[in-house]
Amino acid sequence: MNRTFLVLIAVLGCSLTAFSQGISDNAIGIRVGDNDGLGTEINYQRALSENNRLEFGLGWNDGNKNAAYKLTALYQWVFVLDGNFNWYVGAGGGIGQVVFDNDFPGNPDDETFFFGAGDIGIEYDFEIPLLISLDFRPEIGFGDFKSDLDFDIALGLRYQF
Repeated sequence: MNRTFLVLIAVLGCSLTAFSQGISDNAIGIRVGDNDGLGTEINYQRALSENNRLEFGLGWNDGNKNAAYKLTALYQWVFVLDGNFNWYVGAGGGIGQVVFDNDFPGNPDDETFFFGAGDIGIEYDFEIPLLISLDFRPEIGFGDFKSDLDFDIALGLRYQF
C-alpha cells in the first residue's frame, strides 16, 4: 500500500512539473460552444510566461426579441501532456448584458450580469501556426438572466503568431 501511494505521488509530482515549453505569444480565433446562446466567441490568448497565459473572449447573440454580449477573461496554467498535446486549467470571470426588445431602448427588463468561470481543456499545437482545443467551462452567474450554474463545452480554433 505504501509503495503504491509513493509511486502515485511521484507520478503526480512529475506530471505537474512538466510545463509547456512552446505556447505561442499570441493566438486569435474562434471558440464554438453553447452557453445560453453566448458560448460562441471571438477569442484571444496572450502568453505571460512559458506555462501561463491570459485568455479573453467576446461572445454575442442577436436574436429576434433580444441581443446579448459577454466578455470573458481567464488566467490559465498550461502543462505538456505529450509532444504537441497540452492540457490547461484556469479561472476567471466576466461581464455581460442582455437587451430585450431591441426596438425599445432603455427597457427595464434589460440586464447586466457578472459571472465567475473555471476552465479545463486539452489542445493540440500543429507544426503550422494552428492551435485546436476542446475545453469545458463551468460558469456561475450573478443576475436574473444568468443566476445559475451553466456548463459550456467548446471547440476552439486559433491562429498563432
